[in-house]
Amino acid sequence: MPDTSCKIKSVFLLALLLLGSCTPDKGDAAVEKPQINRAAETQYGNFLAGRHAQKNNDFRSASAFLGWALEKNPGNGLLLQNTFLSRVADGVIKDSVSMAHEINKRQVRTPTAKLILLVDAIAREAYSDAEAILLDFPDKGLFGYMKSMIGAWIKIDRSPHPKYAIQTLSPLKNRPSFRLLYYYHAALMTDVAGMSEKAFEYFGFATEKGVQPTFRVVQGYGRHLERTGKKAKARLLYDKFLRENQVSVGFEPALRRVDQGEMAPLLVSTAAEGVAEVLFNFASIALRQNSRQDALIFGQLALHLRPDFGLAQMLVAGIFEGMGRYEEAIAVYRTIKQSSSFFWSARLGVADNLEALDRDEEAIRLLRYLAKEDNVRAEPLVSLGDILRSNKRFKESVFAYDRAMARLPNLNKNHWVILYSRGISLERSKQWKRAEQDFERALKLEPNQPYVLNYLGYSWVDQGVNLDRARKMIERAVELRPTDGYIVDSLGWVLFQMKDFKAAVHQLERAVELRPNDPTINDHLGDAYWKVGRYSEARFQWKRALALKPEEDQVSTIEAKLLHGLTALDGSEKDS
Repeated sequence: MPDTSCKIKSVFLLALLLLGSCTPDKGDAAVEKPQINRAAETQYGNFLAGRHAQKNNDFRSASAFLGWALEKNPGNGLLLQNTFLSRVADGVIKDSVSMAHEINKRQVRTPTAKLILLVDAIAREAYSDAEAILLDFPDKGLFGYMKSMIGAWIKIDRSPHPKYAIQTLSPLKNRPSFRLLYYYHAALMTDVAGMSEKAFEYFGFATEKGVQPTFRVVQGYGRHLERTGKKAKARLLYDKFLRENQVSVGFEPALRRVDQGEMAPLLVSTAAEGVAEVLFNFASIALRQNSRQDALIFGQLALHLRPDFGLAQMLVAGIFEGMGRYEEAIAVYRTIKQSSSFFWSARLGVADNLEALDRDEEAIRLLRYLAKEDNVRAEPLVSLGDILRSNKRFKESVFAYDRAMARLPNLNKNHWVILYSRGISLERSKQWKRAEQDFERALKLEPNQPYVLNYLGYSWVDQGVNLDRARKMIERAVELRPTDGYIVDSLGWVLFQMKDFKAAVHQLERAVELRPNDPTINDHLGDAYWKVGRYSEARFQWKRALALKPEEDQVSTIEAKLLHGLTALDGSEKDS
């Protein structure tokens, strides 16, 4: 069966990373900050509440509860450490410095405490203090590479020549996974030092040595080209990145500068901004390694040094969103200024998180405002269509998708998802011919897309048409998504319709194992059991399907099968 609730969002920003002080917006609804419950009556109660909040990524509550417990037991090193880490993850950096001093004083093994003190010294431009703290950093592992990079940026501020900074970066050069960062930061450093030829050389290595350049590398190189009079080459660089990654966000200011002949600013202009860049890089690395709390901490520290760092703001908001901390994500998205190239994406992020909080009407109002504000961008209309579809407002959803498609005269392979989503809404609003056309067009853009293969194949099976082609499509979808219960159910159902009931039972049993609480899949298995003579088991599955609250139009059919088996439907034999 197709999963009509499936919602495939663009992951543009996190893909580029591998995901207040802003001007008020008329379309944004106010979001209250999460409220912290009062302290528990006992120290142990506060500790348990804090640890529970910490495990649920509610770092603000964890910080409060653990802090209250720490007040009663200040000598507990583990409690101090957990309170400290929660406070840093929540972005309360200034208040964490005194705790970091206390942790170091007690010689508790928490590298993050040393990092906090280092970042605090850099923020105060106390580079002698920063160098002294850096001496105590580990020389190996992730913190060892971070030590080399931060040390290099400190030398940019304190050494007479950038070659000393580049030498400090050298441990990265011979490690394939860090080589891109070596060239990128060497380029930024020589650019800051005014060594244009060397910067050009290093940026060239970062973009032309068989390594796929990141958004940030292209941004830095492009600005360098703009400032050195190579605007045409900068434009080619931007266009190439946008074309190859099939994205449209982030380069609008750069393209506008190139077209209007304006001067580009340095991407990084101070040592503190360089260290913020390092922390952002390590946040991205930690996120790729699925260490979300470490990624969040590094991201928060980057923002402490550079509060208007738009890409880091998007990263931190995206991490909160991935943790299910939607209020916190909204709060960070709203710190992104109107002047940022990510302001538009941030407001789309607000809408996504409002929807996640079941505040759909607020999200719908915001998306409609954004669609009206800019009559070129399709993104708000796609998101609007998604929300309306999830609320089963299928005709409205189709209208939103139609308007989005009108803004996309040239489709690329990433647009399969819009056709797929509109196809679902068309099918659910009884417009099958248009729906079928959208699914077919989506497969032309992305021939091996399992969700489209499954939805179109299942729809044909349900209608009893194109069964051989449907079976091949669904079998391919199962190959691509072997643990997706909905797709496995589709294979079982096409086998059922083709009267291969034994094979259908095998696939449908697998589907129920993968999606035990889906009423339709349980109903399908009941039908297959009946066809192979397992009547008692069939009735058990039908009863289970009813208990799982199926769609209203399915209830009477399942009830009839419980009374008469499949006899009333197809004349087959029933048990006594």
